[in-house]
Amino acid sequence: MSETFRQSPLGLWTRYMRIHALSQLQYRGWLLAMLPSLVYVVTDPLDAVLMFDRFGALGDWTASRILLVYGLALLCFGLAELFFRGIDYFPQLVRTGEFDRLLLRPRALLFQAAALRFHLNRLNRVVAGLLLALVCLRAEGAALSPANAAMLILAVIGGTLAYAGVLLIAAAASFFTVGDSELINLFTNGSYQVAKAPPQLLPGWLRRAFTFLMPMFLFTYYPAAAVCGWEESRVLGWLALPLCAAFFGLSALLWRFGVRHYKSAGS
Repeated sequence: MSETFRQSPLGLWTRYMRIHALSQLQYRGWLLAMLPSLVYVVTDPLDAVLMFDRFGALGDWTASRILLVYGLALLCFGLAELFFRGIDYFPQLVRTGEFDRLLLRPRALLFQAAALRFHLNRLNRVVAGLLLALVCLRAEGAALSPANAAMLILAVIGGTLAYAGVLLIAAAASFFTVGDSELINLFTNGSYQVAKAPPQLLPGWLRRAFTFLMPMFLFTYYPAAAVCGWEESRVLGWLALPLCAAFFGLSALLWRFGVRHYKSAGS
């Protein structure tokens, strides 16, 4: 039996990611190719900074509060794109019939789909989100005790799973629509932009949508509020990982439902 088949899923996934990364590094302009996304993630929060600088705080909400929630959302979204990037290309596989090849390989379909792509420029979102969150935590005077640090780490893991779940929902929809769904962009690219607004000031339907449908505030606002002392209750801060993991599990079930109803397609 070859070494590839003897490897564990994690070891094989790591090998795939290494191959993807090395292949991109072969391009001499790889660093220049990362520049546009780097400029985007660096300048994206400037609108919130300029707004608060011009108009001041909105009640208890300062720029550091808003950018802390935004930084956590950006970090989770970047990690999901980094580790589950292949799922984002799934509609194209279904449309062209390339998904048939995955069905013939003796590996888990979800693992194969996630390992199809790995883009180095997604590291920009991860680094920017992490640095922004750390700076804002310091500005808010948050005490990073072991319990608070553990809560934030678990929330980031949960947020990564939540965004991966949204990508899985889009992949599941492609089995029936054979195309991309722009509605999904509302819960991916749109969701971390919503983090720039205080949740209490959002319309009720929008706040509920990003708490229960796409649980973004569960892994951004509530852990940040618990760590920084914005709210007395810490329960919701600890619920980020289990509830987001449940969301990912339901998304995976929906994706498996789509797989079972896959009838093949072609160009």
